[in-house]
Amino acid sequence: MTVQDTVELTQEGTSRWVQTKDWSIHYQEAGSGHPLILIHGSGPGASGWSNFSPNIGPLAERFRVLAIDVPGWGDSDSATPEQADSVGALVQFMDELGIERAALVGNSMGGIIATSLAAAHPERVSHLVTMGTGSFPTPTLFGAAGPSEGIKVLVAGYRDPSPETMRRLADVMTFDPGFATEEMVAKRAEAAARRDDHRANFLAGFGQPGYMPFATPEQVASITAPTLLIHGRDDRVVHFEHSLRLCSLIRNSRLYLLNRCGHWAQLEHAAEFNRVVADFVGTGA
Repeated sequence: MTVQDTVELTQEGTSRWVQTKDWSIHYQEAGSGHPLILIHGSGPGASGWSNFSPNIGPLAERFRVLAIDVPGWGDSDSATPEQADSVGALVQFMDELGIERAALVGNSMGGIIATSLAAAHPERVSHLVTMGTGSFPTPTLFGAAGPSEGIKVLVAGYRDPSPETMRRLADVMTFDPGFATEEMVAKRAEAAARRDDHRANFLAGFGQPGYMPFATPEQVASITAPTLLIHGRDDRVVHFEHSLRLCSLIRNSRLYLLNRCGHWAQLEHAAEFNRVVADFVGTGA
């Protein structure tokens, strides 16, 4: 009998809170087994649930799934640019929940956080999975030509979290222009507008050195965890060459490139994503 046979997983039913040394952190939890921590991206209105709602239930059939709201997003504490330490917050989160070692699965910014943690604390990471993750600030995130098309729309969403802007964001994040439903757009707009503090802090820190915790090439090359780099061939936010570069640096890594896929591989191709990640992590050994 599976998790979904016994109970229908909902946002409210999986909602949890934990107080760490420095943060009140909200997260979703379901399942049992080897810990699998899902880390969302940086978009306005982003949270563990909004980035991973079609993944939590299926993956919870084999793992203890925890989808965190990084401080500065979702229902977790605010984080000013001076306070921002997402890697440290994730370590505190694991410590408080008694998780010695986990598989980390990060989308975009979440992949940057997971990669930095895998480099800094290799003993805490059994497997590393990234989706649409930037390698370093250049060449296409903040290169000579400026931010990518998707980054520009993302920032616009922080300045104007209206349904119209959220629809533009959903369109640039996905390959299929019909993927974003009215319900999805409305929920993202409401979530972004609800936390003025999160939006103000992001805009204050955006583009500042150290705000996104990129690991250096030397640190990335030191990663020992088995690594799966998932990327959409049609990603207009972070070009897939970033994952190519990460793959060239991480010795025990492989690249999974999806055609007809944008920045949200875990949402656009949820069933395939769930299967590939579950097979890759296996028993967590």
